[in-house]
Amino acid sequence: MLEQNHHATGFYEISRLSHFVSPCGSTDPSTVSGCIEAPPASSWALSRSRRLLDIVISLVLLLLAVLPMLILAALVRLTSKGNAIFSQDRVGLRGRLFKVYKFRSMAHTANEKNGPGLTKDGDFRVTPVGRLMRKFKLDELPQFYNILRGDMSLVGPRPKLPQYAALRNMPYRPGITGPATLAFHHEEELLRHVEVSEMDSFYARSIKPVKARLDACYMCHATPASDARIVGATVLGCLHLDPAMLRVPAAVLRARNLSMGDAISSKETTGAD
Repeated sequence: MLEQNHHATGFYEISRLSHFVSPCGSTDPSTVSGCIEAPPASSWALSRSRRLLDIVISLVLLLLAVLPMLILAALVRLTSKGNAIFSQDRVGLRGRLFKVYKFRSMAHTANEKNGPGLTKDGDFRVTPVGRLMRKFKLDELPQFYNILRGDMSLVGPRPKLPQYAALRNMPYRPGITGPATLAFHHEEELLRHVEVSEMDSFYARSIKPVKARLDACYMCHATPASDARIVGATVLGCLHLDPAMLRVPAAVLRARNLSMGDAISSKETTGAD
């Protein structure tokens, strides 16, 4: 049985979201499913200005990161068998699949449909270099190329594997970061106590709907200022500093605190001993 820890980590039911996330004005406030099935979007989220900003920022960052990325690619290639870059089909704009790119952080065989699609803290498939990259989110750097290609945006729902996608008809591109990314920044640690055989069902029941609601409600009201705060908070989070320093939108901070606050309390909930 897992220990109850009201101050550490855990999850919450979607019915509790109303306590810290305002319902999207463009959807039926009496139902959560309407917001998930037909996600609304702010004018900024769909604007050409946002797309132009994505292109400029990602191009600048890729140019600045050329040398560090070459070093990371060499480290990945030299310390474990397999290619330096890992690609995988993810759900994107309006449900279309696209190839997302990452630095490979797992053993070569682990990336060929061996083991679960989710990763938890202490996963034996993660290489030593991969563990370091994941700690600072450096394995995500190639996704700025995805932004240039038009697959992704800086801010938006994280692109999901088809079996884990809740927002399947997004009118906007998935992002490198977003409110759910901040709220579940320590997701791998949270999944540590869940048995491998229970991970998919636990994710579908306790994480997937919460992430979808957070992302859908955020994108409904996204503005240049809120996007800037999300990006700033993500940078601080990657450096293991407090995102609250940038006054992240209150709903995101409350979600993050809750996701780190309610422990998984019993064997019946998780199937773990």
